[in-house]
Amino acid sequence: MMSIEVLTGVLLVCILVTFALGAQVGFALGGIAMVIGYITWGDALFNVIPTTLEGTHFSFILLAIPLYIYMGQLLTRSGIGDAMFNASQMLIGRVRGSLAISVVIVCSMIGAMVGIIGAGIMTSGSIALRPMLERGYDKRLALGVIMAGGGLGILIPPSIPMIMFASATQNSVGRMFIAALVPALITIVLLITYIIISCKLNPKKAPLDEIPETPVTTKEKIMTARDGLLSLVLIVAVLGSIIMGIATPTESGAIGVVGAILLAILFKRFKPRMVQKAGFQAALLVSVAMWIIFGATVFSNFHLLMGVQNMVAGFTQDLGLPPIMVIIMFQIIMLLLGFIIDEFIIVLMCAPIFTPIAVSLGFDPIWFGILMILNIEIAVQTPPYGFALFYLKGIAPPGVTMLDIYRSVTPFVLIKLLVLIICMCFPELVMWLPNKVMG
Repeated sequence: MMSIEVLTGVLLVCILVTFALGAQVGFALGGIAMVIGYITWGDALFNVIPTTLEGTHFSFILLAIPLYIYMGQLLTRSGIGDAMFNASQMLIGRVRGSLAISVVIVCSMIGAMVGIIGAGIMTSGSIALRPMLERGYDKRLALGVIMAGGGLGILIPPSIPMIMFASATQNSVGRMFIAALVPALITIVLLITYIIISCKLNPKKAPLDEIPETPVTTKEKIMTARDGLLSLVLIVAVLGSIIMGIATPTESGAIGVVGAILLAILFKRFKPRMVQKAGFQAALLVSVAMWIIFGATVFSNFHLLMGVQNMVAGFTQDLGLPPIMVIIMFQIIMLLLGFIIDEFIIVLMCAPIFTPIAVSLGFDPIWFGILMILNIEIAVQTPPYGFALFYLKGIAPPGVTMLDIYRSVTPFVLIKLLVLIICMCFPELVMWLPNKVMG
């Protein structure tokens, strides 16, 4: 029988080797747990499989995931991104860097709808990157704001990693969603402040938009404002139904899907083929997500049953660190993991192990969950291996190199790191709103 320390080392080495070989994440994690588990336990391991399958694929909370992904797919195909973009531009007006500010605002809204980083970055980039480059924006600023705004998808509710965290740790999804609003607002304000200051210090970064030859009519302004407002109403309906206790996160996902279809009809973009394409793409993303969840849950359940929680708790006690230093240590571990694996797996591997220890040290699990989400958002965008960087490369024009992308994200990653430190130092910023709204 292997000790838990040796077992943890073996599991980590196996993960790194299988990922380096390019194995599918869900199969790699599940397969490693099965092989090592069979060597360690024998036939008793197979009792873990049915309970894990039942816990993941039949969870009412996780049923929200396909609904939010489908809603996101419908919205990206219905012209809602363009509607939000035009309304945001009209609201901001002719200011230096206005397009970049619009990108942060619109990307955060699109991110709120799609709920995952990859979809947020790719959707935002396909709408906004080319217009910025065509108008003479600095390449680094254009790339950086797409990454920063698109990455907000997991911080602004409804966020799929938040649903996974709540499911893995048996916490309230509603409280998680509400707790994320203040950190998200702080992040958006800091990002916009940085854009304004950097464009003022270096005007070459963002040329002023030219005054159109034919002025925009009042009717066009009203139509633009209406489309942007209706887009906003959908986000408010999805979030508001959860916050007010009218609907569960799963039910609010269904509200979002119906709302997205109604908006597509209103924007005259509704076609059976659009719904079919959105359905196929959503099914593909959901199947990938569910296999990852299943494989990662088998892995984490096996590791938990072998006593990894006690090992981590004992290790932190032996170090004699004060509680806040333990939290910082967890943040560093998750940051390093984010260089090699995506947000789903970090949540599913770390949440069941770290959260009970954080709670035993006297910290609120919702606060710790928000720190985890903030951390993951930074980790997956950090050079050289943050996987979100490769999403951005995938939609960037041919002349953009990986070095351009690394340089573009650095100031925005530092801003998000500052938000993480602020939320760690002042927990009341995170907990004030959920305590006020939900008690």
